[in-house]
Amino acid sequence: MPNFNMPSFNLSYPTTRRELRAGLTTFMTMAYIVVVNPLILADAGMPKEGVMAATCLAAALGSFLMGWLTNYPFALAPGMGLNAFFTYTVVLGMGLPWQTALGAVFISGVIFLILTLTGLRQAIITAIPMNLKYAISVGIGLFIALIGLKNAGLVVFHPGTGSLGLIDSTYFNNADRLALLPPGTSPQSIGLALVGLAFTAMLVVRGIKGAFLWGILATWLAGVPLGVSALPADGSFIGLPSGLGATFMALDLRAALDYGLLTVILTFTFVDLFDTMGTLIGVSHKAGLLDAKGRLPKARGALLADSIATIAGSMLGTSTTTTYVESAAGIAAGGRTGLTAFTTGACFLLALFFAPLVSSIPAVATAPVLVLVGVFMMEPVTRIDFSDHLEAIPAFLTVFIMPLAFSIAAGITAGIVAYTFLRLIAGRPGDISWTLWILTGLFIIRYFI
Repeated sequence: MPNFNMPSFNLSYPTTRRELRAGLTTFMTMAYIVVVNPLILADAGMPKEGVMAATCLAAALGSFLMGWLTNYPFALAPGMGLNAFFTYTVVLGMGLPWQTALGAVFISGVIFLILTLTGLRQAIITAIPMNLKYAISVGIGLFIALIGLKNAGLVVFHPGTGSLGLIDSTYFNNADRLALLPPGTSPQSIGLALVGLAFTAMLVVRGIKGAFLWGILATWLAGVPLGVSALPADGSFIGLPSGLGATFMALDLRAALDYGLLTVILTFTFVDLFDTMGTLIGVSHKAGLLDAKGRLPKARGALLADSIATIAGSMLGTSTTTTYVESAAGIAAGGRTGLTAFTTGACFLLALFFAPLVSSIPAVATAPVLVLVGVFMMEPVTRIDFSDHLEAIPAFLTVFIMPLAFSIAAGITAGIVAYTFLRLIAGRPGDISWTLWILTGLFIIRYFI
């Protein structure tokens, strides 16, 4: 049975107030998914309002399961990247109905569940060397900060260099470059993001409790007169999304099996497995939940929550549900127990009834918090032994590739393959566990195929 000790709900108890505040902070940094996920899946032909309801319910269920099974402050929701793969590769690219794609997500969730119950997913997490775990935490920090800078419109694609760069005035004077910016980006929104970053950083430096939450609220409200943020147009803050249940049990398992979607199912499985693993390692280290050997004591419960939420999410009508890296925002705000996860889950349920209000929170309002969370997650870099090249090179590749490729899974892949290869050529194959040998082989096969 889960070992869950819920803190007292006496709101005069400082720890309880801190956990509630942390859960609300996590939700505020994740609230964009309530709007973004339906927009992406709508491109696959899915009913937008139905997906919004499925997104809130899957996130709430996953977060509740995480809190109950582990007492950890991690929140779950349909994953970014996986929803894009669902829409643009599986549905639009392969020409499959979205119902069939949901069937593939369901099957991948069942695979996750089997791997978790047999202990294979936990074995993979345990097998990651400690230096790579430090590197994963740091890499995720950079990844989160990059997301924040990108959401703020400060970092954009530069067509001249073919890479990312800081935005400049030419993007607003050139139609081709203007098309490269995130929707709604303007000089006013960029200025607001910078002011929000400065204001939130000031609150953090001064030790103000709930600094992240106050920073998000202040940035959001300050954007209203600038036209960057907006309150619900009709003044209605409360209302259920129409079409509730339009995607419920719409998945087509028979079609998914008939199409023989082995590659699709394995891709869903692979990306979610290592995104979740990287997130758990990174945010667990930040929360001080890893033991002396770098193991997460209740990893099985966390992975069970992830697996069950993915299965339930596909039945509700959304793409793969996964542990969210934005959980680090709540941890940085003081969240340490499952009450944080429960609070976030409750906020997602409330979001069903406050859909107009939640959808009015712009990404620019949460961007400063994501940047500062990246700062807080840099601390483990001091523990990586850069004097030992066998440790330094895999760690560096993990940290560097994660934000560069915009993928947690890609950074982990690079680090593990480099770790195995370098120890092999250094004549130290005994340092490589059988789990790392298997993972390295699978990574290489996957990229060649």
